[in-house]
Amino acid sequence: MQNFIYHTPTKVFFGKDTHKNVGEIIRNYGYKKIMMQYGKSSIKKSGLYDEVVKSLRENNIEFVEMGGVEPNPRLSFVYDAIKVAREEKVEFILAVGGGSVIDSCKVTALGVKYDGDVWDFPAKKATPKDALPVGCILTISAAGSEMSQSAVISNTDIKEKRGCGTEFNRCKFAILNPELTYSVSQYQTACGIVDMMTHTMERYFYPVDPTPLTDSISEALLKNIIKSSKVVMTNPSDYEARANLMWASSLCHNDLTGCGRAHALAVHQLEHALSGEHEDVPHGAGLALLYPKWAKYVYKYDIPRFAQFARNVWDVENTDDEKAALEGILKMEEFFKSIGMPCFLSDFDIPDTPSEVYADLCTYSRTRTIPSVIELGYDQIKDIFDMCV
Repeated sequence: MQNFIYHTPTKVFFGKDTHKNVGEIIRNYGYKKIMMQYGKSSIKKSGLYDEVVKSLRENNIEFVEMGGVEPNPRLSFVYDAIKVAREEKVEFILAVGGGSVIDSCKVTALGVKYDGDVWDFPAKKATPKDALPVGCILTISAAGSEMSQSAVISNTDIKEKRGCGTEFNRCKFAILNPELTYSVSQYQTACGIVDMMTHTMERYFYPVDPTPLTDSISEALLKNIIKSSKVVMTNPSDYEARANLMWASSLCHNDLTGCGRAHALAVHQLEHALSGEHEDVPHGAGLALLYPKWAKYVYKYDIPRFAQFARNVWDVENTDDEKAALEGILKMEEFFKSIGMPCFLSDFDIPDTPSEVYADLCTYSRTRTIPSVIELGYDQIKDIFDMCV
């Protein structure tokens, strides 16, 4: 096990009706003027918007709104939000939505406190030194951004989607009410399931010294996600299953399943190239396509690890390690398919794009490789995308 620092400063308010206390929570932190960001019309149709506004007003919290965050949040929106936040002198940013809204708020918070172009951070031209505080009301179980230090933003001008990890991205608080996820569509629920699973699997398969306790935590999380997923696919209003998925979303990406392990989220990097080129591709769906293909490409380089995954997560009984490893990958792929996820690029309504384009985007024009079970460079990434056709 490697040395590690585990730091999760986000205060979690979990359970029914917790979102109705958002005004009191913000007031107790001492903030008086905030910005509220959200997506399009869903929080207004569901009545969540009215409940949040009521709580803010009852607690004398002044707020400005920025609605319209896209599913793959755009840098152009963040630029506008930074300008408004500065003009209005907001003290705090509240995200009401899923991972895209939270990431938009995080990048906005970084930009308000930075004199340069906030794209400098994901472009690795600068390191954040400060940020406005951020909190969230989560409405979909998926990205885990509510407790993570990461944020992902899309620069549509250059078709690049990049992440920025910093402790300044940690939310002050996260309000997690599973009831708010009842109305999430089956397709978006499935996308979220894949996203949270891959957050843990990406850490699980990074080659390091043995981490048996972290492995056991990871395997238990994955098995619980699979079990709860089968419930919500048929009964979307099952509170316990929705609660398990919501809490799993946070635990899969708050670094718990990476304790004692290094990680690079390699397949996430490949997916960023896909949805950076085609912004209508949902992140989770892109991961569902790519992860099994990546696994088939690399599993022979760490057969014992993939065999352990197969037996402990997918209940594979084959005693031959290589056969068990491959069976586990196939069971994972079948599970993704069973919840409505794509298997090939042709399953998306996007133009045909040569694999070379994705490989070039992912390697930043052949200037980097990505650590994984094996090092992924231009040729390896092209091969994996070729498997997706």
